[in-house]
Amino acid sequence: MITVTADSISIATIRKKGGDLIVDWLNQHQQSFYILGSCYLSSPQQVEELFYRTIIKGQKELPRFNNKIRFETWITSIFIHNCRELSLAKSKESENLQGIFKALDQLQQEEKAAVVLTYVQRFTQEEAAYLLQVSVGKLKELLTSAIQKLRNEIWLGTSFHGCGEYRNDYLDYLEQTMERSKKIDLEVHIYGCPQCQEELAAFQDVKSNLSNLTDRIEELHMPTNLMENVKEKLKENEKHRQEKNKKHKRMGLVLGSAFAILIGIGFITGTFANLYYSWVEEDPELISFLQQDLGQRLNLEAENDGVKITIKSIIADDVQTLLFYEIEDTMEDSQYMMNYDNGMLVKNGFEIMNNSTYPRYYPPDLESDLNNREKNVYRGKVSMLPLNTDSATIELQITNLHKLNRDSNEQQNFWDYGNIENKTGEWNFEIPVTKQPSVEYALDKEIEIEGIPIRFDKLTAAPTATTIQFSINHGLTEKRVDNLNFNNLEVNNKKMEADMYGTSYVDLQQDVNWTTFQTHFDPLFGEKPKEVNVQLEVANLTFENKKTIELDNTQKYPQTFEYVGSTISIDKQEDEQSTTIIISNHELENRAYETFHYNFVNEYGGSSSAMEMSSEGVLVDKNGVDYELNQPNFRYEEIEQPRYFTTVDRAKFYSENDIPKKLEIYGYQTTKYLDDVVKLSLKEQVREKN
Repeated sequence: MITVTADSISIATIRKKGGDLIVDWLNQHQQSFYILGSCYLSSPQQVEELFYRTIIKGQKELPRFNNKIRFETWITSIFIHNCRELSLAKSKESENLQGIFKALDQLQQEEKAAVVLTYVQRFTQEEAAYLLQVSVGKLKELLTSAIQKLRNEIWLGTSFHGCGEYRNDYLDYLEQTMERSKKIDLEVHIYGCPQCQEELAAFQDVKSNLSNLTDRIEELHMPTNLMENVKEKLKENEKHRQEKNKKHKRMGLVLGSAFAILIGIGFITGTFANLYYSWVEEDPELISFLQQDLGQRLNLEAENDGVKITIKSIIADDVQTLLFYEIEDTMEDSQYMMNYDNGMLVKNGFEIMNNSTYPRYYPPDLESDLNNREKNVYRGKVSMLPLNTDSATIELQITNLHKLNRDSNEQQNFWDYGNIENKTGEWNFEIPVTKQPSVEYALDKEIEIEGIPIRFDKLTAAPTATTIQFSINHGLTEKRVDNLNFNNLEVNNKKMEADMYGTSYVDLQQDVNWTTFQTHFDPLFGEKPKEVNVQLEVANLTFENKKTIELDNTQKYPQTFEYVGSTISIDKQEDEQSTTIIISNHELENRAYETFHYNFVNEYGGSSSAMEMSSEGVLVDKNGVDYELNQPNFRYEEIEQPRYFTTVDRAKFYSENDIPKKLEIYGYQTTKYLDDVVKLSLKEQVREKN
């Protein structure tokens, strides 16, 4: 981001003068901006319209100007945007420009903008790159390409053939920004290379002509009444607006006193920002972040094949980079969502993001009023990896969107999101983002579940989430806790729900007997934790319980055996090409295991290699209600503490040597429901991270 310079206009001045500031400022700088407009447009009337549109848009956007860039840079960005829109719409029959403007009109849009901003408007390369939303390196490529075209085709009418490996250094050399060692190397080369001498001189000539353009303003015959005409048009627009507002005058008088009361309350209690964001933003979750001054409204847009994506805002911290978006289908009544794992690519992700962790999963929100208001608009959020730098520009490319199906007979659920329809295309964004600080609190608590130690290591209060990092001891061989889920986190008597998809493995180098995880809760929004309690929900456990079952081919199938209190059936199906072993248990009530780990052993004592394996199962909620996975109209997110029971395992063998003689079971997995509340002690050391 470009920083504020000494000649920046202060926020106080902007608030004092309001929209008139833009009119006055453009009036003072109309000559240089007339040049800029003339590089794109062919008539004074079109440039006049350009000034008018810039003032209208600038007045509309002025409340969001935050003084992080120069006022001149901000106005120029609006001016350039309108230049491009009007130049694309101008008539093909417009009169030809003369001299240098005719030459500039033959350049590509980005080349023209790079030349005009750098040499006519005399912005620094950093500022020009910012206005064009490209890197400084890319800007230099555009300048070099533009100067070559102007030199060879327009000014000189002659082609030069300097050495290609040195041509990209000409601009740095002429602007005296080249490193000393490279400068010496170039000068030594030029001394003995006549072609490069001529080409460098031509570059210098073109650059000088461009830089001197501002001094030849009288040649353009700028209309003397330009700004007067613009001001008259602004007065007409204001008159029309006032006439329109008269229709609402009576209602305005009624609401005026109430509004004054709200403003008064806002200034007294600090809630005016809350009211403001509730008026300008619809997403209640995004409003909460904006009210806490986390992130900013971006509204970056890209459209492809009738589908428009708007990046509404982005918030980055140590936990994740949270992107709020809106997708509008302008052609049909369809809703689409983004999926980070399919169709989203951060092209510079390896450079700017922490690739040792995992993004959070947010299921589609089809129940909210916001997403039921319009059939062709979906508003959602997607989690990306956290940044490994304090600030960055995310180069985001989207090539695939998932269509959301609202047909009640084909209700999407947790298990079949990958089977929905796709919308392909290409939407590209460059998204500026600054990482918000997080605060880490060391924890000092250890508990046991089924005799297995669980250690609470760290609580992190980040803007987008509160996380608890915990570790599970795997030193015992006969049993272990594979995972631990939480119900809620209570901080200072405020409960925050746990994210049902928010527990993930953390790759840390530590004692081999400990495995570290992290689970997510709602954000604290700046509240300093004092009393912290966490309520456990379920633990996923594995128990070692070995059993060997002889597969007696002399006996009839199906056969049965007992395992941890359950009767399990084994059946065998044979045909000319294969043998299939089927293990089944459909009795779920009071069943100790959910699934077990097993292996088939052949007659030689080795493992039997099944060529095909499959399984079936059911979900069972805490109250014992079961859900077939292929049945319609159920949503995984709505099932209370679900458990997955395997009911059938199939293994198909094609080789006679692989037909199993034994079934060896090693152990089983199960779920233990918990409701313990653990009080966490915060250690004194507190670390703030950016």
